[in-house]
Amino acid sequence: MRVIMLVGYAFKTLLSRLLSRLLFRFLRKQTEGVSETQFQVLLIKPIEVVVVLITIFLAFKVLNYPVRTSDLDKSEHWLELLVFRVYQIGFITAICWVVLRLIDFFVLVFSRKAEIVPSRLNNQLIPFAKDLLKVFVMIIAFLIILGKGFGVNVTALIGGLGIGGLAVAFAAKESLENLIASFTIFLDRPFNVGDLVTVGGVTGTVEKVGFRSTRLRTVEKSYVTVPNKSMIDKPLDNLSLRTARRVNFTLTISHETTSDQLRRIIADATATIRAHPLTTNEVQLQFTALTPTAKEAAVQYFVETNNYDEFLAVKEELNYAIVEAVERHGGKFANMLASTQSPADRLQGLESVDQPVLGK
Repeated sequence: MRVIMLVGYAFKTLLSRLLSRLLFRFLRKQTEGVSETQFQVLLIKPIEVVVVLITIFLAFKVLNYPVRTSDLDKSEHWLELLVFRVYQIGFITAICWVVLRLIDFFVLVFSRKAEIVPSRLNNQLIPFAKDLLKVFVMIIAFLIILGKGFGVNVTALIGGLGIGGLAVAFAAKESLENLIASFTIFLDRPFNVGDLVTVGGVTGTVEKVGFRSTRLRTVEKSYVTVPNKSMIDKPLDNLSLRTARRVNFTLTISHETTSDQLRRIIADATATIRAHPLTTNEVQLQFTALTPTAKEAAVQYFVETNNYDEFLAVKEELNYAIVEAVERHGGKFANMLASTQSPADRLQGLESVDQPVLGK
């Protein structure tokens, strides 16, 4: 017995490497983009545990130790029963560990294939499928442990859940709703991983869709977890699907600016905004209000980009163009004489956009 255990322990690493190499060659056609070294890193440890447990099995087999569930009954010493039960649980857990690592391997393979043809749907689906398969494998392993390790009639247990299962379902109502919502998200696809969304007053970039919740990275770089049920029940604004970003603000001109100057300023600024390659033809720049302190012109236009940095660059460029138009035609901003701010700074302070400052 000692010789068998010693040999098994001494050669566990060698045997695990050999077994992992054989398994890799068997799966070679499915291992595109993943090296044998990466495969071995995932599997060597769990295979070593399996080899050690098999060695222990063979060692006790030599001693005619009862190693089958059918050989054990209440007449056996409680310590022998305990040791064997622990061994069974350990062996089933080790096999489960190997299967979980194989799932990690195949997820790695699919991830590498997805990198060749980038798809945000794959980025969302692969992590979800990985978690789903792992939960399924762990449930199966748990049921096997109950059946083999503790002698529970699993079939009768599942069939006898009945009212008890219904009670558990009611207790886990929220979790079940979120799980169903996760499948709804994958089927309906209102957003993908990487999209910028606003839901329930929270704005952020989708980083992961899980069983129970969706995780968003906000502009403050905080990590917000939103239940999947809320992601489909509440109005969701997918900001990444916008065809353009709107700029909307009020231009306040001093009463010292004449009507003729104001007309030329508006015409010049409107032509400049329309001429920009990234703006649409939907440009509105009109004299809309006359107040005791200023002549007010409403400015609205759309920038055709989803890139936030590019949007800011276009907005800044057009802000300076509007300031230059005011200066070129001799106009003045309201209260500019009493202010130490430059025209560009004043325009920036007056500006407001329909959307809050968002992440990229």
